[in-house]
Amino acid sequence: MKTTSEKYSQMTDTPIPKLVILLAIPTILSMLVTALYNMADTYFIGRIKGTAEQVTSATGAAAVVFSLMSVIQACGFFFGQGSGNFISRELGDKNRESAEKMATFGFVSSLIFGGIIAVSGLVFINPLTRALSPTETIFPYAKDYVKYILMGAPLMCGSFVLNNQMRFQGNAAISMVGIISGAVINVALDALFIIGLGMGTDGAGLATLIGQGCGFVVLYIGMLLGNNVKIRIFSYRFSWKYMREVIGGGTPSLARQGLSSVASMCLNYAAEGYGGDATIAAMGIASRIMAFCFSAVLGFGQGFQPVCGFNYGAKRYDRVKEGFYFSLKVSYGIMAAVITAIFVFAPQVVRLFRNDAAVISTGALSLRAQCLAFTGVPLITYTNMMLQTIGKVIPATVLSMGRQGIFFLPAVFLLPLLLGVYGIIAAQPAADVLCFSLAVYLAVKEIKTLDALQREVDIKKEKEPENAC
Repeated sequence: MKTTSEKYSQMTDTPIPKLVILLAIPTILSMLVTALYNMADTYFIGRIKGTAEQVTSATGAAAVVFSLMSVIQACGFFFGQGSGNFISRELGDKNRESAEKMATFGFVSSLIFGGIIAVSGLVFINPLTRALSPTETIFPYAKDYVKYILMGAPLMCGSFVLNNQMRFQGNAAISMVGIISGAVINVALDALFIIGLGMGTDGAGLATLIGQGCGFVVLYIGMLLGNNVKIRIFSYRFSWKYMREVIGGGTPSLARQGLSSVASMCLNYAAEGYGGDATIAAMGIASRIMAFCFSAVLGFGQGFQPVCGFNYGAKRYDRVKEGFYFSLKVSYGIMAAVITAIFVFAPQVVRLFRNDAAVISTGALSLRAQCLAFTGVPLITYTNMMLQTIGKVIPATVLSMGRQGIFFLPAVFLLPLLLGVYGIIAAQPAADVLCFSLAVYLAVKEIKTLDALQREVDIKKEKEPENAC
C-alpha cells in the first residue's frame, strides 16, 4: 500500500493518460457489473412462469421499481459525492484530519437517512407502490419487489458512500471488489430464486437485498484497509459545516439521480396511455440497456473525478484541463463502437429480455432513437463531473437537472400529445440534444477559467526566484 506522500505524488505527478486509465478501469468494471445486474433482474423476470400478460406485467414492475432504486441511489450519491469531493480536495491540500472527519460524517449520515427511507417506505408501502405503478396489473408484482428494496435502503446508501469515498482517494480498485462481489451474488441469487424456486419478483427483490448486504460488508472492510481515510463511527457528530459541504458537492448528484427517478415515473405514466404494460416494459428495457451504456461513460468519468479534485486542490489546473480532454477523447472512441452495435442489433437485444412482438417493436425503436442522441452524453457527464468536483455548485446542479429534468419533463409531457407513442420515444433524445448545447457553453466557460487560474500560478512561480534574491 502507498503512503500518504506517495499517493499525493501519484495523483499530482503521474502522466494524466496513465493516471486516469489506472483509476478508470476499476470504476468502469464496477459500473458495468452494476448495470449488468440491474438488467439481470429484468432478464430473469422475463422468464417467470405464467401467461404472456402476467410476464409482461412483471417485466413492467421491474421498470417501476427502478424508479425507487434511483431515489435511494440519489441519496447515496448525495452523501457519497458530497463527502468524496471534499475529501479529494482536502487530501490534495494535505488536510487529512479534515478529510477523515468528513468521511465519518458522510457515511453515518447516509445510514441514518437510508433508515428513514426504509421505515417510512415500509409503513406506507401500499400508497407508495400505487404511486409508482401506472397500472393495476403491475401493482402486485411491484409491491413484492419494493418491500425488499426498502429494507436494503440503508445498505444501498452506505455502499454508495463508501464506494465514492474510496474512489475520490484514488483507491478505486478496492471499491471495485465490493461492488462486483455484491453484484455477482445478486445475479446468482436471481437465477436461484426467480427461476429455480419460482419466486418471481419476490425473488428478484430478495436477491437484491442479500447482494446489497454482502457488497456493503466488503466495501466497509475495504475502507478499513490500506491508506484510506479512517471512518470513526462512534465519533460522529452532526456538523452544519460538513453538511454545507455535502450539500454543495452532492446536490448535483441528488438532482441528477432524483430527477432520473421522476423522469422514469413520468415515462411510465405516459407510456400507460399508449400501449399499457407492453409499452412500459419496452421503455423499461430500453432504459436499462442505455443505462448500461451510460455506466461505461460514468465509470470512466469516475476515474477522472479524483484526478480533478486532487489537482484542483493542489492548484494544478493544467492537469484538470488535460484530464477533462483526455476523458472525452477516450469515451467518444469507445461509445462510437458500442452505440453502433446496439443501433444495428436493437431488436435482437430487446428480444433477450422479452420475446413479445409489441415489446420488441417499441423497445427497438426507442433504443435506436436514443443511440442517435447519446453521442452528446459524454460531454454532458464530464462537464457536470468537473464542475461538481471543483465546487461550482450552481452550474453543476443546473446541468445535472437538464438531461432528465429541465429538458426531459416538458418533452415527455408535450411530445406524446403531438406524436403519440413516437413522442414518448423521442422525449429522451430531444432532451439529450438540448442538454448537450448547455454543456458546451458551460465547458467552454470553465476551461477559460482554468486557463486563467493556471496563468496566475505560472506568473507566481516565475516571480519566486526574484523574490528569493
